Amino acid sequence: MPPKPLRRAGAARSQRTSPEGGGSASPPGGTRLEVGEAEFVALCDALKVPDSVREKAWRTYESLAAADGAPAYNKKKKETWGVCIFIVAIDLDEMTFTFTELLKSLSISVCTFFQFLKEVDVNMDTVSTKVDSTVSRLKKKYDVLLALYHKFERTCGLIYLDQPSSEISAELTSVLVLKNYWITFLLAKGKVLQMEDDLVISFQLLLCVLDYFIKLSPPAMLKEPYKSAVTALTANGSTRTPRRGQNRNARASKQIDTDTKVIEILCKEHDCNLDEVKNVYFTSFIPFLNSLGVASNGLPEVDVLSKQYDELYLKNKDIDARLFLDHDETLQPDVIACSQLERTPQKNIPDEEVNHVLPQTPVRAAMNTIQQLMMILNSATDKPSDTLIAYFNNCTVNPEDSILKRVESLGHIFKKKFAEAVGQGCAEIGSQRYQLGVRLYYRVMESMLKSEEERLSVHNFSKLLNDNIFHTSLLACALEIVMATYGRTASQSDGTSTETDLSFPWILNVFDLKAFDFYKVIESFIKVEPSLTRDMIKHLERCEHRIMESLAWQSDSPLFDLIKQSKEREGQTDQPEPTSTLNLPLQHNHTAADLYLSPVRSPKKKASGHPQSGTSNPDAQPSATSQTQKPQKSTSLSLFYKKVFRLAYLRLHTLFFRLLSEHPDLEPLIWTLFQHTLQNEYELMRDRHLDQIMMCSMYGICKVKNVDLRFKTIVSAYKELPNTNQEPPTLSPIPHIPRSPYQFSNSPRRVPAGNNIYISPLKSPYKFSDGFQSPTKMTPRSRILVSIGETFGTSEKFQKINQMVCNSESHVKRGAEPSDAPKPLKRLRFDIEGQDEADGGKHLPQESKFQQKLAEMTSTRTRMQKQKQNDGNDTSGNEEK
Repeated sequence: MPPKPLRRAGAARSQRTSPEGGGSASPPGGTRLEVGEAEFVALCDALKVPDSVREKAWRTYESLAAADGAPAYNKKKKETWGVCIFIVAIDLDEMTFTFTELLKSLSISVCTFFQFLKEVDVNMDTVSTKVDSTVSRLKKKYDVLLALYHKFERTCGLIYLDQPSSEISAELTSVLVLKNYWITFLLAKGKVLQMEDDLVISFQLLLCVLDYFIKLSPPAMLKEPYKSAVTALTANGSTRTPRRGQNRNARASKQIDTDTKVIEILCKEHDCNLDEVKNVYFTSFIPFLNSLGVASNGLPEVDVLSKQYDELYLKNKDIDARLFLDHDETLQPDVIACSQLERTPQKNIPDEEVNHVLPQTPVRAAMNTIQQLMMILNSATDKPSDTLIAYFNNCTVNPEDSILKRVESLGHIFKKKFAEAVGQGCAEIGSQRYQLGVRLYYRVMESMLKSEEERLSVHNFSKLLNDNIFHTSLLACALEIVMATYGRTASQSDGTSTETDLSFPWILNVFDLKAFDFYKVIESFIKVEPSLTRDMIKHLERCEHRIMESLAWQSDSPLFDLIKQSKEREGQTDQPEPTSTLNLPLQHNHTAADLYLSPVRSPKKKASGHPQSGTSNPDAQPSATSQTQKPQKSTSLSLFYKKVFRLAYLRLHTLFFRLLSEHPDLEPLIWTLFQHTLQNEYELMRDRHLDQIMMCSMYGICKVKNVDLRFKTIVSAYKELPNTNQEPPTLSPIPHIPRSPYQFSNSPRRVPAGNNIYISPLKSPYKFSDGFQSPTKMTPRSRILVSIGETFGTSEKFQKINQMVCNSESHVKRGAEPSDAPKPLKRLRFDIEGQDEADGGKHLPQESKFQQKLAEMTSTRTRMQKQKQNDGNDTSGNEEK
């Protein structure tokens, strides 16, 4: 439907709204620009939406209402308006309302809003990366808060009596206690953690809050075993807060040193590491307590807490988590909407892997995952074992000192970056996690060396163990396992993956490690550490996929130089595998040592009989004694491409089956183009995503084969695929095109075809006359004057031009010499015979490139002619004189 005209309605609106009526007053000293229907205007007024957001939001709504599926949006007008206002406000950085205020105005829940926004994104592709990022942050924060509140309610039910004795004062009723605890936790979480979607640290902070308040509670309110613990503390005189003037920091420190019974019970009940929780208490919770006011009973003032949290909430403009206490409808999980939002198509899982695991709460699942990691590292140490020391001593150059120095220096970097991401008070937590990573690093290194020793029957691994990139990659992989274990979010309880600020590739940025180098260690890491859980293995596989699909193709990646060098050395690439084998698992015997040290032999030196580094030589050639031996090809590059091709073909096949199952003959053509691009036109992958090339290959083949498939349809189907990048990627900036060094005259230039056909520069194609645009007079003045892009006139002029060009072909054939023919511009040729079938051009084998180009121009003009014929039927009376 056509957009409603903009209207000034300051006076009318001032009559319609008044302070008594609850409406928002008009801006002082002026009128507000109002667009759309009255209810849309009322919604904007309630949210105090500025004019710029109103206008763009209404245009966005109209584009949705005019598209396919418009009836669905018309039935949910208010929700659609809210989504449009939300999208535009974020894009324009003009958020005048909080997310909770928006939900309240629309009377919908968080899950329902996110589900509706997802539908808008699929149908219109209007959601920008900026909006995607904001929605992702809100979704993760909501998931964490929901999981923590449910855990908080259940835990408090296990701690406090439902009906305490009458001796308990009214100020300590269960409702007030819950409110005080929860708001204290929310404020602590908001002030201590920069990364509020960290479920584990947030839960550990919640345990600190519970420990603090339990010790201040009368024993008569508590259930066992908390009642006995607090009673014992009361008898010792080490609990119950003294006068307000005392130093809280000293008091709390003494209390936690001498009275750990309560926190021990809490940690045992929830499978939490006691040392980690103590660390959070000392480094984060105590400094937070020092900033609060306290009442006479030792509890923080609820009004003071609520006011401080209100400031934080209005600053962030997100979710008012205090409403969980009221079981507010906007924060209640909608089972249907949330299940649709989280549902991800799953790959076919072999029968032996199908095991129905009982559902766990997000917090319980996170704690269990951490416990599994601790079990793996129970026997590991943060120093090299005696076995590793023996391997170091067997090396030509002992790597022990460099390994220890590297671990120490990277530890300082990790701790600093962790604190910057999570919060400065959490630096020691970063140190704890780094220690766990170091233990796993030494454990896996030892397993790798034992495996290599059995495989090669050698003991000297000097070259490998003195390789800096190998060690950095191995340590990064170990830390990635630790970070993924602790970084499990509330939405991962169903097995799906959700990114946080510490998610991969965060560790690569911390260590300044290239993704292509990191990929080399992943498969060997999994093979030599059999204790890794299924979730850990799946996580590393997802990391490998991200590297193959985009991270390894970034501009600063060593992959491009490696490909270039490989082509220069070998002259040709490996023959592509048949598609029948791409569905099978990749079989190879290469290890991390092969990948980090390949190629291992210089082309100008004789090959030694036995490699001192103790690594394999998988691509050794018979002519190994020749001084002019051709260098080995890169094992790491060859294996990388094999894995990329398998990933690419699997995704293409899945997408093809959804969209083009009725055209099976197109799949080998699309795959050939896709594979050729990756292998030979690899520069097209620079700073791009593998799936972009896949979709473009599909669209291009369909275009030249005249199969009707819109690119938007491909993108929509792609978004429904499992494990795909859900963000339409940020568009690349338009490059600056330098001006040609050749100076062209402004006067008309004759086309060198033997006829009077001229081309002149287009300066000012239109002028305004009586409020309408009309073509300006152009030179040369002739009876056949055409401005490209016109939509008026008849097809007669095009027929005459085409006839003149066609008649000139015979002159060109006789007069044009091959040496004089200009070099044609590059163009894609998708079919086997080298012609673009979409053009309809049929070229004789003996024709010159120049003649082919003329034929292509003729074909293009023919298509233009048909289009003009259709347009000319309505404007036949406007023929140019």
